[in-house]
Amino acid sequence: MGRDHAGPRGRLLALAVGAALAGALRLQGRRWWCRCGRPAPWVSDARGPHNSRHLADPYTFTHVPHGLLLYALLRTLRGRFSADSRFALAVVLEAGWEVFENTETVIRHYRRTTAAQGYVGDSVANSLGDVAAAAAGYEAASRLSPRGSAALFLGSEAAALAMCRDCFVLNVLTAVTPMKAVRRRRSSGRR
Repeated sequence: MGRDHAGPRGRLLALAVGAALAGALRLQGRRWWCRCGRPAPWVSDARGPHNSRHLADPYTFTHVPHGLLLYALLRTLRGRFSADSRFALAVVLEAGWEVFENTETVIRHYRRTTAAQGYVGDSVANSLGDVAAAAAGYEAASRLSPRGSAALFLGSEAAALAMCRDCFVLNVLTAVTPMKAVRRRRSSGRR
């Protein structure tokens, strides 16, 4: 069947996309890192002031499914595009999402329709961490069976739900169709 995961060329292309993402986010006015200046790569409090400010937070888990789904979508291009090219395209799409997600319009929409009342956007580091999580999901899917990918999807959703009462599926549902009951539950602290 042959290799279907990214090699060195794909990873190098992904790093270039990450550099371009960092530049685009800085042009949008995003900070490099949290104002606190602490070098902690992980922040566990999904409702605290440091969320979306460090490299990873509980919401990072909601980006793993992005990679799993991007792999499934881009696998249809197998034969026309190399594994490296499809991986780089997945990273480009996720980076594009991060730029879009950090526009004032989307930030306002999140505040209005989700539990993210105090959300002010991601730091550059956090966006890069989110893209890395999606890339990891993509790479995992390229090595797993469809059942393994489904199990990883469900596991990452469960992890996100356990840590922040939120997940990829709820993010999509509440962004498209605001659901007050879900928003109240996610904001309440109840699990």
